[in-house]
Amino acid sequence: MRELLAGVLCNDAGLAEQDGAWTITGDPTEAALLVSAKKAGLDEHALRQACPRIDEIAFDSARQYMASLNRLDDGRVALVKGALEVILPRCATMLDGDGEPVGVDVEAIDTMARAMAADGLRVLAFARAAVDGEALDESKLAGSLCFLGLQAMLDPPRQAALRAIQACAAAGVGVKMITGDHADTALAIARQLGLAAAGARAMTGRELAVLDAEQLRGVVREVSVFARVEPEQKLRLVQALQANGEVVAMTGDGVNDAPALKAADIGVAMGAGGTEVAKEAAAMVLTDDNFATIEAAIEEGRGVYDNLVKFIIWTLPTNFGEGLVILFAVLAGVTLPITPLQILWINMTTAVLLGLALAFEPVQRDVMSRPPRAPGSPILDGVLIRRIVLVGILLLVAAFGLFLRWRGLGASLEEARTVAVNVFVAGEIAYLFNCRNLRGPFWCCGWWSNPWFWGGIGAMLLLQAAFTWLPAMNQVFESAPIPIAAWLEIVAAAVAISAAVGLDKWLAGRRDASAA
Repeated sequence: MRELLAGVLCNDAGLAEQDGAWTITGDPTEAALLVSAKKAGLDEHALRQACPRIDEIAFDSARQYMASLNRLDDGRVALVKGALEVILPRCATMLDGDGEPVGVDVEAIDTMARAMAADGLRVLAFARAAVDGEALDESKLAGSLCFLGLQAMLDPPRQAALRAIQACAAAGVGVKMITGDHADTALAIARQLGLAAAGARAMTGRELAVLDAEQLRGVVREVSVFARVEPEQKLRLVQALQANGEVVAMTGDGVNDAPALKAADIGVAMGAGGTEVAKEAAAMVLTDDNFATIEAAIEEGRGVYDNLVKFIIWTLPTNFGEGLVILFAVLAGVTLPITPLQILWINMTTAVLLGLALAFEPVQRDVMSRPPRAPGSPILDGVLIRRIVLVGILLLVAAFGLFLRWRGLGASLEEARTVAVNVFVAGEIAYLFNCRNLRGPFWCCGWWSNPWFWGGIGAMLLLQAAFTWLPAMNQVFESAPIPIAAWLEIVAAAVAISAAVGLDKWLAGRRDASAA
């Protein structure tokens, strides 16, 4: 009961009942101590009035304990709670079954604490000491405490966190656990989350303190669980990972986490339970304090990056092909198949109606099974650059070829140019299908997964119909109606472009498979 009393008085959290539901204020761990005391029949409000606090030593992650000076029936008493490794060395006595002070049985206490921690329980030690005066400082606690007992609580990992860590592992994203908990507790939770294998071990802050920078770089490659870590050691871990070439995202909620959050490539502060200092130091704030949200953000970020590449890989061949048409016509000394105004028409309409549809592509199902992209790698690799050149040349051949063909058949210059413009637009529509999936068949994305895709194509076809048949558009853009036979050849050219790109993706996939 004495440790329950200490858990209530050496505590800054609060419990309140509203409309039949209990709510907490303050740290959840401290709130759990109040709950356990209440279940044992202790009322926090009555106890705090009867035993008012005179002074305190606030909890600090470097200190790893909190102390409260309260006025009890037997005088002024310092009540202390914190990590067992910190509290126990400061204890000179402990209470036996009759409440009498005896010598501290360090081995028995440590064995009990380790057994609790091995079950994944968070263990706190409690002690007390009589104090003279109205002020409390650390010197009054050293070697004068009486050990009261242990309290252990279960804080099981969320199933969503387990699934998120598994998804991160499949995506090549390494997850490290850095905690102030006991090493055995951290290791038990890490095993539940799949972060530590059966033979893995947790490294403590004391072990980290004796490592130099080079040794630490080797340790962070192998160890995934770090326990009883001090704030400056979190910063060292971030720097060691970065020195190994890793891109580091660091989560934190306290004032002392600010240096590590600032040093990380992406500092992530806890929005619900984090301090304002941590939020200011971080690059982003996690509003729900849920690791699964980080995994979802990685997935969404990869999807956004994919769609950016899709837009680039789609739009560059158009400009490349248009430039080739103009260049080839000038060098050959022949009539331009497409006028500058018609090029402007193609670029304005297709970029808005076709290209932007790729921004709304859903995240591909395999996005979290790919390895991370190296930070220094180019946006376009050799395969994609080759595809840009291939599509640009195909557009040149198709547009220039059909322009010359219809001129040879006696079509007017306006009609032949209209054919060339429609070849470009139809070719871009056909190529747009292939850009929905850069590595595999476009139908793997789902035919109806992006309604903007079909809406853009429909609007583009209507505009091209107006460009071809509407007299006002004919006058402005020097276009003209073309026969059905020309449309069939345009569609055939577009299908040929799509088939060529599909063949290129298939060959690239076979090369990648053989290389693997």
